Amino acid sequence: MEGFYINGKLLIGIDHGYGNMKTRHRVFKSGVKCYAAEPAIASDVLELGGKYYVIGESHKTFIANKNEDDDYYILTLVAIAKELALRGLNEADVVLAVGLPLNWMANQKQDFADYLMRQREVVFRYCREKYHVRICDVKVYPQGYAGIVASIPDYKGTHMLADIGNGTMNTLVITNGRPLSDKMFTDKLGVHQCVIRILNAVQAECGRLPDENLIEDFLRTGTADVSERILTVMKKEAEKYTTEIFEKLSEYEYDPELVKLHIIGGGGCLIQNFGNYNPKGVEIISDICATAKGYESLYLTQSRSRKGA
Repeated sequence: MEGFYINGKLLIGIDHGYGNMKTRHRVFKSGVKCYAAEPAIASDVLELGGKYYVIGESHKTFIANKNEDDDYYILTLVAIAKELALRGLNEADVVLAVGLPLNWMANQKQDFADYLMRQREVVFRYCREKYHVRICDVKVYPQGYAGIVASIPDYKGTHMLADIGNGTMNTLVITNGRPLSDKMFTDKLGVHQCVIRILNAVQAECGRLPDENLIEDFLRTGTADVSERILTVMKKEAEKYTTEIFEKLSEYEYDPELVKLHIIGGGGCLIQNFGNYNPKGVEIISDICATAKGYESLYLTQSRSRKGA
């Protein structure tokens, strides 16, 4: 089982997405529903403080501050439990490497770390298994950027990163391996906006209301088991969305003849399936866990730097 330990503490990178939570080894939907009594049929349940949280039956709705409710704290405990379960552990000291959108880092970094460490020692049950976790440290890094940080020294000329998640698109310009702090942008232009547009278009033009899961699968695979009429509408809206993505990138000085584009996040498959672009100038990073792995790499680098100081 691949993983890292820092002075006996398990390092866990967690990518807190609006659509999915990602660790090095696990991906699960970011939905949380709280109940005062144990649900009768739900199987994916976390129990904490006398409350029961059903995980993954929906997505997290967009909020501009990830610590404004308890959901991401609960989802963090689930992510930890999943990584511990893979190792056959029920108790551990852990350090967390997490991230926030580029433009949120300055104002929210410390608050998010404090939010995740609000209870340094926590006992809970997940899927009926008892876990005892001590959260020893939390470090917060730039979202998206973490997924390409290992490759940045090789970036010559002008590059642009587009991290397309479920709720937001984060854009960063990199020149000769140096990220430009005055050229990073966050837009509410995530994949969920495309899902809603497709849902509304199919309802308006075909008089049908498709399930959101069907649309999400369509965006991932490029097709769906529906009538040709509905499929045509879905493709048209997906193509319009990808066009809007590239138009937004152009506002940030993306020029396909001059700039190498790197796309990371769940929206990469959408661009791949429906976008109009030259693949020679666009890298789509298909590993959905790349950012979580990048957080771990940044934490390790920082830890080694502190030891060498």
